Amino acid sequence: MGIPISWGTTKSLLLFFGPMLLPKAIGYYRTLRAGPAAQGLRIRPVSPQVARTLYVLAITVLIYLVISFPFFAPENLFVRTQSRLQIPTDVLFTRLTSLRPGNILTDADQVLRAKFVNLESRLLYLQFGPDVLADCPFCNSDDPRSYFYYAFPALLAPHLLNLVVLSASTSDWLSGREGPRWRTTVVMASSLIAALDVYLVHSYNYQANSRATRLVDLDMHYWDMRAYRAIALALVNAAFAALLYLSATNRAFAAPPDPAERVEAATRALLLTKSKVNAVGIIKNTSIRDEDLRRRVEAYWTHEGRLMREVMEEREVIEGVNDALENRINIDAISRDAESYATNMLPRAQEDAQVAGQQVVG
Repeated sequence: MGIPISWGTTKSLLLFFGPMLLPKAIGYYRTLRAGPAAQGLRIRPVSPQVARTLYVLAITVLIYLVISFPFFAPENLFVRTQSRLQIPTDVLFTRLTSLRPGNILTDADQVLRAKFVNLESRLLYLQFGPDVLADCPFCNSDDPRSYFYYAFPALLAPHLLNLVVLSASTSDWLSGREGPRWRTTVVMASSLIAALDVYLVHSYNYQANSRATRLVDLDMHYWDMRAYRAIALALVNAAFAALLYLSATNRAFAAPPDPAERVEAATRALLLTKSKVNAVGIIKNTSIRDEDLRRRVEAYWTHEGRLMREVMEEREVIEGVNDALENRINIDAISRDAESYATNMLPRAQEDAQVAGQQVVG
């Protein structure tokens, strides 16, 4: 039995630990957000492989959430008949008969009726569910552990199935190079949840229900654990999908490329810059070597120089320039803009070359 914690105690703990933990959480979040930028990595779109993996995980999360609804759970005889645990067996199944089509009990109902020979069987029914109580060929209420042994494979089945889904989602052929880095994490999380599930079912004190005299006081352990199990698997898959999305788009948990990829990226950037410089040189050489083009260039710049001199010599232009220089224009800002423009004449090539140089040095 856990110790209840009042709202006043909770507020006191928050007021005491909040000022210490909140700045650390904010700092960790900012570091996490700035990590990719500090490593020279850009935010990128989701690749087709990662998108397929996210679709698969979204479908599994939706399936688990739907399965957790009570509508899809096995029937609970006590809830269906609104009966307390100590109700006589004949009365319980008489009520159930009136709810069945044609007032006829099914074969499973007949098996459960034969199993409900004592209170112990009903308590085990609430712990392991109707299928285990009805189908186990070697179980008996004198040995409660026998029901756990029979239920153990069915208990692990959803965890193993989800582990197969996560293993496929973290494989190279489905998620590319982003998925395998999370394989160890998701396997450990899935194993931990499976172990916790088995422990909770095995250590459950089913005898506590024997003191319940009303239906609302019963702990429907099997049905509650079934819902919690599905929700836990959905949360694991949703968390993995979020981690995969953040790492695949370099928003967080971004891993820098390995040295081979860095050298290859630097080589491509240098080749691209060299090709652009060569293209500019070819254009310049062509314009200079061709006599007609050379005359046109010289005529253009001669005309441009004469035209600008004539414009700048007009009285209105001189007065406007002087007035702008004195009152309106920030020369320092113009100088910075001119320097920025000159620096960014080939922005992408220059940026690629700088990133490549940093990666090579690193």
